[in-house]
Amino acid sequence: MAATRALIVEDDADINQIVATHLARHGMDCTQAFSGSEARLLIGDDVFPFDIVVSDLMLPGLSGEELVALIRGRDAHVPIIVISARTAASDRIDLLKLGADDYLTKPFDLDELVVRIEVQLRHRGLAGAGDDASDASAGVLRFRSWELDPEARTFSVAGEQVELTRIEFNILQALIEHPKRVFSKQELFERAWGEPYAADDNTVNVHVSNIRAKLKASGTDGYIKTVWGMGFKLQEG
Repeated sequence: MAATRALIVEDDADINQIVATHLARHGMDCTQAFSGSEARLLIGDDVFPFDIVVSDLMLPGLSGEELVALIRGRDAHVPIIVISARTAASDRIDLLKLGADDYLTKPFDLDELVVRIEVQLRHRGLAGAGDDASDASAGVLRFRSWELDPEARTFSVAGEQVELTRIEFNILQALIEHPKRVFSKQELFERAWGEPYAADDNTVNVHVSNIRAKLKASGTDGYIKTVWGMGFKLQEG
């Protein structure tokens, strides 16, 4: 199996090298960028050349936020882990809205970074976890005008493709598989991330909000119903 291709974007040369060395010890093929502008050049305009991106926010040239938005415009599925000295919850929420998958505050533990990368890679291209989750080979899932294909990892509304991040796709798959069920935020987190619940409620709220925003143009954002004090379910017609 080919080594994981990791792009490390960090303007502090010492931190960049420490991270690259540590990830290389875990079998990753690391490419280093020391500014957002350099990262943009390395990404290029063709097939996205990396399996995961680890990026700081405070970068010369292109900012970390701009870089996340650029990457999401190019690839809806590649995992993005942000590392930053910013600790405010609003910063994390803003990054999740832009499409980042995870957020580590400085100073951070290198082994924790490796584990978080492994979690993201483990679930890349996989359906949401859960004991009663249907097999991806079970076929296309449909709900009203939605159509979700777990094997092809595609989602469409009335035949029009909608680009989703990995987490957004997993949340929708859980909901469509059990359209009458109310999912707590903890249950949706564990299905979408495939790991024990370890976040505040805003994490799931942000991703559901992102899904609704993408569905608004199709008029189907109301298919996802908030059940106050409980969680989310689908609104049957």
